[in-house]
Amino acid sequence: MTSLTSDAAFSHLDLAALIVFILAWFGYGLSVGRLRGRLVSLTQIMNAQREVWARQMIVRDNRVVDTTINASLQNGTAFFASTSLIALGGVLTLSRSSDDVLTLFQTLPFGAVTTRTTWEIKVAGLAVVFVYAFFKFAWAYRLFNYGAILIGAVPPKGSAASEADMLRSARRAAAMNIAAGSHFARGQRAFFFALAYLGWFVSPIILMLTTTAVVLVMWRRQFASEIRSALLSEDPLTLREPDR
Repeated sequence: MTSLTSDAAFSHLDLAALIVFILAWFGYGLSVGRLRGRLVSLTQIMNAQREVWARQMIVRDNRVVDTTINASLQNGTAFFASTSLIALGGVLTLSRSSDDVLTLFQTLPFGAVTTRTTWEIKVAGLAVVFVYAFFKFAWAYRLFNYGAILIGAVPPKGSAASEADMLRSARRAAAMNIAAGSHFARGQRAFFFALAYLGWFVSPIILMLTTTAVVLVMWRRQFASEIRSALLSEDPLTLREPDR
């Protein structure tokens, strides 16, 4: 295997697989957020529904339903933030067992021969993925907290506030909720790509295959799932770009 340094034996195929992994991650993220027309994603459809939800707040006398929905979103985010820390702890434990794991992988018929330094670099990369996920989930949790405050700031029905002021407040709450959902989705996406990253511990070919498989699964859920089709058939207006 051609080495780039005396310690870390990364072949050209390793680097190519890593580039494919990174490009797939960023490329998928851009496609989910920016495609328009018939290729609008499930995330964009749900963002439009978040705005519909916010507009419904101004016609309700009681906001218990709205605060309950926001609390459920916040609790789910807290769960994933805790999970990312547990996963990070597992990765750090894995880095302390390099010798045992290397011995195991060398016995596999499809495992690539690697050095201790190369293995530790790969483990460090996996740790970075989970750290990134934790920061996204933690920030999403904070934004959902801000969203709860903005929900409370929406003037109640029958108050002296004008309809324009109420609508403006509802849009602020929707924008905060959409931002929180966006960061939550990025953290969850990191989890999916962490599964693809595991293929690199076997071989760069496996990394490219697992990356392709993860992208296809997520792409189908965003652009070709039954849930998306059902939402579009019920409300074709969600094809439009949400108001900003």
